[in-house]
Amino acid sequence: MFAYYFQLGLRSLRRNPLLTALMVMAIGFGVAASMITYSVFRATSNNPIPQKSDQLYAVQIANWKAEDLDQGEPPSALTYTDAMAFMQAHKAKRQTALYPIAPSVIPADASRLPIEENSYAWYGDAFAMFDVPFIYGGPWTQAQDDARAAVVVIGKKLNDKLFNGRNSVGKTINLDGHDYRITGVIGEWDPQPLFFDPVNTGGFGDPIGLFIPFTRAIDLQMPSAGNNNCNDTPGPGWDNWLHSECIWIEYWAELPARADADAYKRFLTGYAAEQQRAGRFKWAPNVRLRNVTDWLDFNKVVPPESKISLLVSLGFLLICLVNTIGLLLAKFMRRSPEIGVRRALGASRREIYAQFLIEAGTVGLTGGVLGLLLTGLGVLGVGWVFDEQIARLATLDGSLIALTIVAAVLATLLAAFYPTWRAAQVQPAWQLKSN
Repeated sequence: MFAYYFQLGLRSLRRNPLLTALMVMAIGFGVAASMITYSVFRATSNNPIPQKSDQLYAVQIANWKAEDLDQGEPPSALTYTDAMAFMQAHKAKRQTALYPIAPSVIPADASRLPIEENSYAWYGDAFAMFDVPFIYGGPWTQAQDDARAAVVVIGKKLNDKLFNGRNSVGKTINLDGHDYRITGVIGEWDPQPLFFDPVNTGGFGDPIGLFIPFTRAIDLQMPSAGNNNCNDTPGPGWDNWLHSECIWIEYWAELPARADADAYKRFLTGYAAEQQRAGRFKWAPNVRLRNVTDWLDFNKVVPPESKISLLVSLGFLLICLVNTIGLLLAKFMRRSPEIGVRRALGASRREIYAQFLIEAGTVGLTGGVLGLLLTGLGVLGVGWVFDEQIARLATLDGSLIALTIVAAVLATLLAAFYPTWRAAQVQPAWQLKSN
């Protein structure tokens, strides 16, 4: 019976090509607009590390007076003094301080230009904390962190450039005139948003291609390539900078259970109280501990324009559906004599419902195909509206293709309920008499 009704639906669509074209276009354009903006929203609101997002916590502590804070919230970064105190306390299962750096990779071939890679200085714990995959070797050890060793982990892209993709573990590369021994090469690792450092990246950026120990970067006085914020002049020299109240370091702790997080927050509060007693802080302890999703929300990583455009496009889809309801109503009611004859010959209202909903579903399927083509074109043009780093994340993958077709069919069926109900109410006796 489904196949028969489907054939009837196709014949009916061919019988009124103009009306059919209007309905298909309304559905196609409405769904395409929604799917294009949804592809951007999905990319920006993605959970970058779902398996551990409730175990990784960004640490905040108010080292500035309340007048220098934004609505009482502690700064998003830490001072070197606080970060080192937390590292030495070692109260979490794993922890790391980190900051972006900008070294140049000097190729062994003097004829080649230096290579710049997105780089970070952090502790060896970070690789396991953030589930960074390795294709060769592994991270450096805690002993190498403590020894301020000249070791490095590089990304696959840089390994391909320098070593043609071969295993480079044990080899050396030169960064800003200093030799580093490679301990590992990571594979494809490009979490988006960049949850571990939304403060400096805005949440989006190119994959990270190079990591060195935090302690080594401090020894070499590598400045931060990200934000540096001070509420007072730190004074000249690197040591004054390190011991100032300037904030520039992100800090993460891995706390597997809720009880661990509660205990760690008590530790932070106790530390802040100790600083208050020592005279460094002249205010009550003010600390925060946010997991990955809370941290991304706090830093407003999802661009407001993606939320607004999604709402606008859903409104556009609603308008398209309202127009589709009107077109379907006109189309179905023009067939009242046909419905009356069918009802007089014994067709039940249930069969009328089935016939016209399947016909509407055929319209939705055709509109979905059109919407899919328009969505593909729209995704290619997302860069005209959104930042390049965000636009590259919007892709037409299998799940979006399926969602486009399903959304088109379901939306059309929803729009068809009222016209179908009106069609099923046709009285056969009255129709036969009037004809």
